[in-house]
Amino acid sequence: MDWGIHLPQLGKQVSRENLKSFAERIDTLGIHSGWVSDHVCWPAQFEPNYPYTDDGSFPAPNDMAWLDPIGTLLFVSACTENLKLGTTVLILPYRLPVITAKQLATLDVLSNGRLILGAGIGWMKEEAEVLGMPFDNRGARSNEQLEIFQSLFTDEEPEYQGDYYQLPKVRFEPKPIQKNIPIWIGGDTSMAFKRVAKYGQGFQAAFQPISRISEEIAEIKQCCENIGRDPTELTFSVRMYLDPMGIMEKEKSLTGSTEQIQATVAQFESIGVSHILIDPVAPGGIQGRLTAVESFMESIAD
Repeated sequence: MDWGIHLPQLGKQVSRENLKSFAERIDTLGIHSGWVSDHVCWPAQFEPNYPYTDDGSFPAPNDMAWLDPIGTLLFVSACTENLKLGTTVLILPYRLPVITAKQLATLDVLSNGRLILGAGIGWMKEEAEVLGMPFDNRGARSNEQLEIFQSLFTDEEPEYQGDYYQLPKVRFEPKPIQKNIPIWIGGDTSMAFKRVAKYGQGFQAAFQPISRISEEIAEIKQCCENIGRDPTELTFSVRMYLDPMGIMEKEKSLTGSTEQIQATVAQFESIGVSHILIDPVAPGGIQGRLTAVESFMESIAD
Protein backbone atom coordinates (compact mmCIF):
# COMPACT_ATOMS: atom_id res chain seq x y z
CA MET A 1 0.00 0.00 0.00
CA ASP A 2 1.22 3.50 -0.87
CA TRP A 3 0.40 6.21 1.66
CA GLY A 4 -0.48 9.81 0.95
CA ILE A 5 -0.91 12.62 3.48
CA HIS A 6 -3.02 15.74 3.15
CA LEU A 7 -0.71 18.68 3.73
CA PRO A 8 -1.58 21.49 6.21
CA GLN A 9 -2.70 23.79 3.41
CA LEU A 10 -5.92 24.91 5.10
CA GLY A 11 -7.15 25.76 8.56
CA LYS A 12 -6.36 28.17 11.38
CA GLN A 13 -2.65 27.28 11.58
CA VAL A 14 -1.75 27.86 7.94
CA SER A 15 1.70 29.41 7.75
CA ARG A 16 4.96 29.16 5.87
CA GLU A 17 6.83 27.55 8.75
CA ASN A 18 4.11 25.02 9.58
CA LEU A 19 3.81 23.89 5.99
CA LYS A 20 7.58 23.74 5.52
CA SER A 21 8.31 21.76 8.67
CA PHE A 22 5.43 19.34 8.06
CA ALA A 23 6.45 18.70 4.45
CA GLU A 24 10.13 18.27 5.30
CA ARG A 25 9.31 15.75 8.02
CA ILE A 26 6.93 13.57 6.02
CA ASP A 27 9.45 13.56 3.16
CA THR A 28 11.69 11.48 5.46
CA LEU A 29 9.02 8.98 6.56
CA GLY A 30 8.70 6.92 3.39
CA ILE A 31 5.37 8.49 2.52
CA HIS A 32 4.44 8.24 -1.16
CA SER A 33 2.75 11.61 -1.69
CA GLY A 34 1.58 14.90 -0.21
CA TRP A 35 -1.79 16.32 -1.28
CA VAL A 36 -3.69 19.60 -1.35
CA SER A 37 -7.36 20.46 -1.92
CA ASP A 38 -8.96 23.13 -4.06
CA HIS A 39 -11.29 25.96 -3.12
CA VAL A 40 -10.73 29.59 -4.03
CA CYS A 41 -13.54 31.81 -2.77
CA TRP A 42 -17.12 30.96 -1.98
CA PRO A 43 -20.20 32.90 -0.88
CA ALA A 44 -21.15 33.01 2.78
CA GLN A 45 -24.39 31.21 1.83
CA PHE A 46 -24.70 28.38 -0.68
CA GLU A 47 -26.74 25.26 -1.33
CA PRO A 48 -25.70 22.18 0.69
CA ASN A 49 -24.59 20.03 -2.25
CA TYR A 50 -21.31 18.63 -0.96
CA PRO A 51 -21.28 15.01 -2.22
CA TYR A 52 -19.37 13.43 0.68
CA THR A 53 -21.63 14.16 3.66
CA ASP A 54 -25.06 12.67 4.25
CA ASP A 55 -26.79 16.06 4.51
CA GLY A 56 -24.76 17.82 1.80
CA SER A 57 -23.18 20.23 4.27
CA PHE A 58 -19.67 21.46 3.49
CA PRO A 59 -17.44 20.69 6.52
CA ALA A 60 -15.49 23.95 6.49
CA PRO A 61 -16.18 27.24 8.28
CA ASN A 62 -16.56 30.33 6.14
CA ASP A 63 -13.45 31.94 7.62
CA MET A 64 -11.14 28.97 6.95
CA ALA A 65 -7.76 29.88 5.45
CA TRP A 66 -7.20 27.94 2.24
CA LEU A 67 -3.98 28.27 0.25
CA ASP A 68 -3.94 27.98 -3.53
CA PRO A 69 -3.25 24.32 -4.45
CA ILE A 70 -0.73 24.78 -7.26
CA GLY A 71 1.11 27.58 -5.48
CA THR A 72 1.29 25.44 -2.33
CA LEU A 73 2.75 22.49 -4.22
CA LEU A 74 5.33 24.72 -5.89
CA PHE A 75 6.45 25.78 -2.41
CA VAL A 76 6.46 22.19 -1.12
CA SER A 77 8.44 21.02 -4.15
CA ALA A 78 11.29 23.29 -3.04
CA CYS A 79 11.16 21.90 0.52
CA THR A 80 11.22 18.21 -0.42
CA GLU A 81 13.08 15.76 -2.64
CA ASN A 82 11.10 12.52 -2.77
CA LEU A 83 7.46 13.26 -2.03
CA LYS A 84 5.11 13.06 -5.01
CA LEU A 85 2.81 16.08 -5.15
CA GLY A 86 -0.91 15.73 -5.81
CA THR A 87 -4.17 17.67 -6.02
CA THR A 88 -7.28 16.15 -4.48
CA VAL A 89 -8.80 17.40 -6.65
CA LEU A 90 -8.05 20.38 -8.89
CA ILE A 91 -11.39 21.76 -10.10
CA LEU A 92 -10.81 22.11 -13.83
CA PRO A 93 -13.86 24.29 -14.72
CA TYR A 94 -12.65 27.00 -12.31
CA ARG A 95 -9.61 27.62 -14.51
CA LEU A 96 -8.55 28.45 -18.06
CA PRO A 97 -6.88 25.42 -19.63
CA VAL A 98 -3.73 26.89 -21.19
CA ILE A 99 -2.77 28.92 -18.11
CA THR A 100 -3.44 25.89 -15.91
CA ALA A 101 -1.31 23.72 -18.21
CA LYS A 102 1.56 26.18 -17.86
CA GLN A 103 1.30 26.08 -14.06
CA LEU A 104 1.19 22.28 -14.03
CA ALA A 105 4.12 21.92 -16.41
CA THR A 106 6.11 24.40 -14.30
CA LEU A 107 5.34 22.40 -11.15
CA ASP A 108 6.40 19.14 -12.78
CA VAL A 109 9.66 20.65 -14.06
CA LEU A 110 10.58 22.33 -10.77
CA SER A 111 9.72 19.21 -8.75
CA ASN A 112 11.72 17.01 -11.14
CA GLY A 113 8.70 15.03 -12.28
CA ARG A 114 6.71 14.52 -9.07
CA LEU A 115 3.25 15.84 -10.02
CA ILE A 116 0.06 13.78 -9.80
CA LEU A 117 -2.89 15.67 -11.28
CA GLY A 118 -5.99 14.79 -9.33
CA ALA A 119 -8.80 16.32 -11.38
CA GLY A 120 -12.51 16.89 -10.86
CA ILE A 121 -15.41 18.95 -12.16
CA GLY A 122 -16.55 20.56 -8.90
CA TRP A 123 -19.89 20.72 -7.12
CA MET A 124 -20.32 24.31 -5.89
CA LYS A 125 -22.14 26.35 -8.52
CA GLU A 126 -21.92 29.49 -6.38
CA GLU A 127 -18.12 29.35 -6.29
CA ALA A 128 -17.93 29.03 -10.07
CA GLU A 129 -20.15 32.10 -10.36
CA VAL A 130 -17.91 34.07 -7.98
CA LEU A 131 -14.94 33.14 -10.18
CA GLY A 132 -16.78 34.19 -13.33
CA MET A 133 -16.60 30.69 -14.83
CA PRO A 134 -19.45 28.73 -16.43
CA PHE A 135 -20.91 25.86 -14.43
CA ASP A 136 -22.98 24.37 -17.25
CA ASN A 137 -21.56 21.41 -19.19
CA ARG A 138 -18.64 21.35 -16.80
CA GLY A 139 -18.03 17.64 -17.42
CA ALA A 140 -17.65 18.15 -21.16
CA ARG A 141 -15.54 21.25 -20.56
CA SER A 142 -13.27 19.29 -18.23
CA ASN A 143 -12.85 16.53 -20.80
CA GLU A 144 -11.72 19.11 -23.33
CA GLN A 145 -9.28 20.59 -20.82
CA LEU A 146 -7.70 17.17 -20.31
CA GLU A 147 -7.37 16.78 -24.07
CA ILE A 148 -5.75 20.22 -24.32
CA PHE A 149 -3.30 19.28 -21.56
CA GLN A 150 -2.34 16.15 -23.48
CA SER A 151 -1.64 18.14 -26.64
CA LEU A 152 0.28 20.88 -24.84
CA PHE A 153 2.36 18.40 -22.88
CA THR A 154 3.29 16.12 -25.78
CA ASP A 155 2.90 17.73 -29.21
CA GLU A 156 5.60 19.79 -30.87
CA GLU A 157 2.99 22.24 -32.17
CA PRO A 158 -0.08 21.79 -29.95
CA GLU A 159 -3.50 22.69 -31.31
CA TYR A 160 -7.09 21.92 -30.39
CA GLN A 161 -10.56 22.48 -31.79
CA GLY A 162 -13.40 21.59 -29.43
CA ASP A 163 -16.93 22.68 -28.68
CA TYR A 164 -15.83 24.90 -25.77
CA TYR A 165 -12.13 25.57 -26.31
CA GLN A 166 -10.10 26.32 -29.43
CA LEU A 167 -6.35 26.52 -29.66
CA PRO A 168 -4.42 27.37 -32.83
CA LYS A 169 -0.99 25.87 -33.37
CA VAL A 170 1.27 27.15 -30.61
CA ARG A 171 4.64 26.58 -29.04
CA PHE A 172 4.50 25.39 -25.46
CA GLU A 173 7.74 24.88 -23.56
CA PRO A 174 9.01 23.44 -21.38
CA LYS A 175 7.15 20.17 -21.47
CA PRO A 176 6.67 18.38 -18.16
CA ILE A 177 9.49 16.10 -17.02
CA GLN A 178 7.02 13.21 -16.98
CA LYS A 179 6.04 12.18 -20.48
CA ASN A 180 2.58 11.38 -19.17
CA ILE A 181 1.59 13.23 -16.01
CA PRO A 182 -0.54 10.80 -13.98
CA ILE A 183 -4.17 11.93 -13.97
CA TRP A 184 -6.25 10.61 -11.10
CA ILE A 185 -9.92 11.44 -11.65
CA GLY A 186 -12.22 12.17 -8.74
CA GLY A 187 -16.01 11.93 -8.63
CA ASP A 188 -18.81 9.53 -7.81
CA THR A 189 -21.01 9.55 -10.92
CA SER A 190 -21.25 7.38 -14.02
CA MET A 191 -19.76 10.20 -16.10
CA ALA A 192 -16.79 10.43 -13.73
CA PHE A 193 -16.21 6.69 -14.09
CA LYS A 194 -16.24 7.01 -17.88
CA ARG A 195 -13.78 9.89 -17.55
CA VAL A 196 -11.45 7.65 -15.53
CA ALA A 197 -11.55 4.97 -18.21
CA LYS A 198 -10.92 7.39 -21.08
CA TYR A 199 -8.45 9.87 -19.59
CA GLY A 200 -7.21 8.63 -16.23
CA GLN A 201 -4.29 6.74 -14.85
CA GLY A 202 -6.04 6.54 -11.51
CA PHE A 203 -9.28 7.05 -9.59
CA GLN A 204 -9.70 8.97 -6.34
CA ALA A 205 -12.58 8.04 -4.05
CA ALA A 206 -13.16 10.25 -1.03
CA PHE A 207 -14.76 9.71 2.37
CA GLN A 208 -17.02 6.84 1.34
CA PRO A 209 -17.71 3.43 2.90
CA ILE A 210 -15.82 0.52 1.43
CA SER A 211 -19.02 -1.01 0.05
CA ARG A 212 -19.59 2.03 -2.16
CA ILE A 213 -15.95 2.23 -3.22
CA SER A 214 -16.08 -1.42 -4.26
CA GLU A 215 -19.11 -0.66 -6.44
CA GLU A 216 -17.33 2.33 -7.99
CA ILE A 217 -14.24 0.30 -8.84
CA ALA A 218 -16.41 -2.36 -10.45
CA GLU A 219 -18.18 0.29 -12.55
CA ILE A 220 -14.86 1.79 -13.63
CA LYS A 221 -13.55 -1.62 -14.66
CA GLN A 222 -16.69 -2.12 -16.74
CA CYS A 223 -16.18 1.28 -18.37
CA CYS A 224 -12.63 0.23 -19.25
CA GLU A 225 -13.84 -3.01 -20.78
CA ASN A 226 -16.44 -1.10 -22.80
CA ILE A 227 -13.70 0.88 -24.56
CA GLY A 228 -11.15 -1.90 -24.73
CA ARG A 229 -8.86 -0.62 -22.01
CA ASP A 230 -7.05 -2.78 -19.48
CA PRO A 231 -8.28 -1.71 -16.00
CA THR A 232 -5.09 -3.04 -14.39
CA GLU A 233 -3.40 0.09 -15.77
CA LEU A 234 -5.27 2.17 -13.17
CA THR A 235 -4.34 3.11 -9.62
CA PHE A 236 -7.28 3.06 -7.22
CA SER A 237 -6.95 5.51 -4.33
CA VAL A 238 -9.22 6.32 -1.41
CA ARG A 239 -9.14 9.36 0.88
CA MET A 240 -9.89 8.68 4.55
CA TYR A 241 -9.42 10.15 7.99
CA LEU A 242 -6.58 8.91 10.16
CA ASP A 243 -8.50 9.07 13.41
CA PRO A 244 -6.82 7.33 16.34
CA MET A 245 -9.28 8.86 18.83
CA GLY A 246 -12.45 7.81 16.99
CA ILE A 247 -13.85 11.30 16.45
CA MET A 248 -14.98 10.99 12.82
CA GLU A 249 -17.34 8.55 11.12
CA LYS A 250 -15.88 5.07 11.52
CA GLU A 251 -16.69 3.90 7.99
CA LYS A 252 -14.72 6.82 6.55
CA SER A 253 -11.72 6.44 8.85
CA LEU A 254 -8.71 4.40 9.84
CA THR A 255 -9.44 4.05 13.53
CA GLY A 256 -9.25 1.62 16.42
CA SER A 257 -6.42 -0.65 17.50
CA THR A 258 -3.41 -1.48 15.36
CA GLU A 259 -5.01 -4.81 14.48
CA GLN A 260 -8.31 -3.15 13.54
CA ILE A 261 -6.58 -0.63 11.28
CA GLN A 262 -4.54 -3.37 9.65
CA ALA A 263 -7.74 -5.33 9.00
CA THR A 264 -9.36 -2.25 7.42
CA VAL A 265 -6.34 -1.73 5.17
CA ALA A 266 -6.47 -5.39 4.13
CA GLN A 267 -10.13 -4.97 3.16
CA PHE A 268 -9.24 -2.08 0.87
CA GLU A 269 -6.38 -4.05 -0.65
CA SER A 270 -8.80 -6.90 -1.37
CA ILE A 271 -10.96 -4.65 -3.61
CA GLY A 272 -7.98 -3.31 -5.55
CA VAL A 273 -7.04 -0.14 -3.64
CA SER A 274 -3.28 0.43 -3.70
CA HIS A 275 -3.09 4.02 -2.39
CA ILE A 276 -4.70 5.53 0.71
CA LEU A 277 -4.64 9.28 1.27
CA ILE A 278 -5.07 10.07 4.94
CA ASP A 279 -6.34 13.24 6.56
CA PRO A 280 -4.92 13.11 10.10
CA VAL A 281 -7.35 14.06 12.89
CA ALA A 282 -5.68 14.64 16.26
CA PRO A 283 -5.52 17.22 19.06
CA GLY A 284 -2.57 19.55 19.29
CA GLY A 285 -2.87 21.34 15.96
CA ILE A 286 -0.44 20.64 13.14
CA GLN A 287 2.20 19.17 15.47
CA GLY A 288 -0.40 16.81 16.92
CA ARG A 289 -1.39 15.66 13.45
CA LEU A 290 2.25 15.16 12.51
CA THR A 291 2.80 13.05 15.64
CA ALA A 292 -0.21 10.92 14.67
CA VAL A 293 1.27 10.40 11.21
CA GLU A 294 4.66 9.46 12.62
CA SER A 295 3.08 6.91 14.97
CA PHE A 296 0.97 5.51 12.15
CA MET A 297 3.92 5.08 9.80
CA GLU A 298 5.90 3.32 12.53
CA SER A 299 3.19 0.99 13.81
CA ILE A 300 0.93 0.38 10.79
CA ALA A 301 2.47 1.32 7.49
CA ASP A 302 5.77 -0.47 8.13
